[in-house]
Amino acid sequence: MIRKIVTTICVTALLVFPCVAATPVFQDVLDTPAQESPLAIKSLLNGVAVAGKRLVSVGQRGHILYSDDQGKKWTQASVPISSDLVAVYFPSPQKGWAVGHDGVVLHSSNGGASWVKQFDGRAAAQVMASHHKGWKNCSSCHEKMMMPKGAPQGTDAALMADLKSFTEQGPDKPFLDVWFENESTGFIVGAYNLIFRTVDGGKSWEPWFDRTDNIKRYHLYAIRQVGQDLLICGEQGLVLKLDRKSGRFAAQKTPYNGTFFGITGKAGAVVAFGLRGNVFRSSNGAGVWQKVETGVQAGLTAATITGDGKIVLVSQNGDVLVSSDNGASFKPVKVEKPIFATSVAAINNDTLLIAGLRGVQIQSLK
Repeated sequence: MIRKIVTTICVTALLVFPCVAATPVFQDVLDTPAQESPLAIKSLLNGVAVAGKRLVSVGQRGHILYSDDQGKKWTQASVPISSDLVAVYFPSPQKGWAVGHDGVVLHSSNGGASWVKQFDGRAAAQVMASHHKGWKNCSSCHEKMMMPKGAPQGTDAALMADLKSFTEQGPDKPFLDVWFENESTGFIVGAYNLIFRTVDGGKSWEPWFDRTDNIKRYHLYAIRQVGQDLLICGEQGLVLKLDRKSGRFAAQKTPYNGTFFGITGKAGAVVAFGLRGNVFRSSNGAGVWQKVETGVQAGLTAATITGDGKIVLVSQNGDVLVSSDNGASFKPVKVEKPIFATSVAAINNDTLLIAGLRGVQIQSLK
């Protein structure tokens, strides 16, 4: 009898209050703050930078961490998004920028302790759409786009098609690197020839994709100043150098057809590095290149320069290579626990902070 009464009550309840399957609520990662996690420092970190005496690292799910004791202890920063972050750069101790997937650009004005979103793929699409609208009605697009002399016939049409495609596809493309000349002027670069410039500290961004000799839209992996030259590197041996007079990134001939993941160096020595341990060096401003043997077969992913001028490269296998002769040769450093390295920064002349698949690791050069 009791079982019948209970069954009757349950059936009645189902009739009066029918079960409704819960519909999951979609939350865009661009609008979802990064979650705090004690494991963040042990997860994938893609970028690391020095901000005065502070170290800042960025990684997956919007995680940003900072250390004030040379990498021993880390604090997780407040971040308004949870997109994967790829790179970070501080032109001064207080002001820095981080970029990543979904076209996100973050800015910090307090040394990386907290961040605000300045730009994302949705805003980028709107900016590009505005340019597309203006160019459609442009009677002198060839001149407006500042096409280089000898550009293939149909270049204008190809760029217009690329622009239209970008605006229609939305915020699905990542920015892969960021560099600032000072606290106001900087560039962000990324997949499929994505490149934007700001002159007001990131309050507004201007597309520069029409100012690169990159008609095939190769990915742009890194942008850095070497000496007085501003250089970009990418797929298929792509190296671009800013011609400040024309305001255009001009292609430089290289003897390599593989991918360059990064570019570094100093006045009189440009070093480009990438797949399968390949390193090429130029002593005349990226005009003529010579291959530098490294003895490494893994992809070289990042570089830094120590305070006393040593050039350091790290690889996917955890290799650490050091050059004391401006990139003319590299020697391996003994690494006790190699990690898949994604980024590196010099803490001092003899100590590195390496970021990678399992967080960060301090490495001595001695």
